[in-house]
Amino acid sequence: MSHARSEYEDFKKIAPDVYDLVLALGQFATKAGLDKQLIELVKLRASQINGCAFCVQHHVLLSERIGVPVDKLHLVAVWREAPIFSPRERAALAWAEALTVLPDGVSEDVYAEAAREFSETELMYLTSAVASINVWNRFGAAFRWTPAPRPVAANAAAS
Repeated sequence: MSHARSEYEDFKKIAPDVYDLVLALGQFATKAGLDKQLIELVKLRASQINGCAFCVQHHVLLSERIGVPVDKLHLVAVWREAPIFSPRERAALAWAEALTVLPDGVSEDVYAEAAREFSETELMYLTSAVASINVWNRFGAAFRWTPAPRPVAANAAAS
């Protein structure tokens, strides 16, 4: 098991201006009205692809807090084979994957599917969310940030 080279909190202290910019970029999509649960699924999928343990854990925990169904969290890595995802979620996940793994750009099919499900404005903001999580993943993976532990439930703590 590798150890952290630096931690998430260090990023805030060492480069607060960069931290603030990346944080702001990631918030625009929901401010523009895109569904928070959809954005969390996209961020989780990109983080899985990029191998950022910190970001995977962060977005699993956040997704749980905002009510993303557990089955979706478990199946997001294999979303193509899981009928639980809506056409809009499928388009967003395909878009996120295409923008995360860019050797051949974004195919016409992926673009057409995304354009069917999202307005031009929504697609721009969805792209900003994917860009943001990819930036976070680069920092988290490069510095091997330690994933946050799962908070202990109040009932479990009282036992």
